[in-house]
Amino acid sequence: MSTHLLLTTCYLPPVSYFHCIQQNALPILIEKFDNFQKQTYRSRARIATANGIQELIVPIQHSKRERSPMSEKRISYEFDWQRLHWLSLQAAYRNSAYFEYYEDDFAQFYNKKFDFLFDFNIAQLELLLKSLKLKRELSFTEEYFRAVPDALDFRDRIHPKKESLLISPKPYYQVFEEKNGFYPDLSIVDLLFSQGPQSKNYF
Repeated sequence: MSTHLLLTTCYLPPVSYFHCIQQNALPILIEKFDNFQKQTYRSRARIATANGIQELIVPIQHSKRERSPMSEKRISYEFDWQRLHWLSLQAAYRNSAYFEYYEDDFAQFYNKKFDFLFDFNIAQLELLLKSLKLKRELSFTEEYFRAVPDALDFRDRIHPKKESLLISPKPYYQVFEEKNGFYPDLSIVDLLFSQGPQSKNYF
């Protein structure tokens, strides 16, 4: 029997990430020592804009080692991506029902500089769990194991290039839905800014 739900961290994780948490009432074990992988949700999020889906990507400093653990990945500030991301979020969601309600909570992530991507993602995760009223205990791996027998392992299941865990996603109101149609499994902020405190019921 599984004792933990094993997940990676994500930047503004997709809806399916929290669907997984809600459907599995287990303490969350966050993988800290797997090798960082490009083109995953670890450093990118998908939001809905007037022009369709936009990917927000947190730039990472290049490492001398080809492979290095997630815990060591430093965020690059060579260009002002924080300003760009925050302007994109404002443009996409300023007309949503609950953006102003959560605005100050999320603005901090675009004003403060975090050294490590892992710490940045965890701080966001803690805020999102609180906002969604999902009470879960967080703990962290102490080394990497390919197989963790006593954990429900979703480390590689939630991935932008794999089929979503949301098999039949229920539509909810999206700001630009009339123009572009409904986009499933975007960043959780797409749901949160639209549904506010009712977001938890979506899962």
